[in-house]
Amino acid sequence: MPLVVPVVATVLAVALLLVADARDHELGMRVAKPLASTGFLVVAVSAGALEGGYGRAVLAALALSWVGDVCLLSRRQAWFMGGLVAFLLGHVAFGVAFLVQGVALPWLAGGLLVLAGPAQRVRGWLRPHLPAAMRGPVDAYVVVITAMVALALACTAAGGSPWIAVGAIAFYLSDLAVARDRFVRRELRNRAWGVPLYYGAQLVLACTIAG
Repeated sequence: MPLVVPVVATVLAVALLLVADARDHELGMRVAKPLASTGFLVVAVSAGALEGGYGRAVLAALALSWVGDVCLLSRRQAWFMGGLVAFLLGHVAFGVAFLVQGVALPWLAGGLLVLAGPAQRVRGWLRPHLPAAMRGPVDAYVVVITAMVALALACTAAGGSPWIAVGAIAFYLSDLAVARDRFVRRELRNRAWGVPLYYGAQLVLACTIAG
């Protein structure tokens, strides 16, 4: 299947999701979100995800993201924790993919040092808004996603596609929208930019499988 077909289908599903969200149409969101997330899985398979170690690791990461997306359809704390764990494991799988592809160790070390500052700022921004039970899980998530972005930068520096770094950074930024919406202030504008950025990141990362 040409990549353009599932990419366009995913974009259309994301548009439907945004419209349903703006109208507070719960059924529409429950239909459109899994469809959009299934779209990036189809993109990955169409790009050749089953044919190599990098592709299989990216597909595993995207599958975990799919689980996280479904969990986050609920506002209940238990479902949110399930989603948090799924996305955390997804970032681990992305990190494994980048290691399989190859990373430049000096860039990895430098990336971790540079990204430690933003990670601390994010942690400080969120901490006053977090219930006590969420502080540990959120701190762990910040550490893991920071490491994932550093690995993506190091992978690009080692000769990997620059889109690997672009996708990872976009994923990181989209998670800030999720965090603000969940813990700081729930409002449509968080999702209006965070959702397209998230799905764009997933599509970009899925397409890097094709080379």
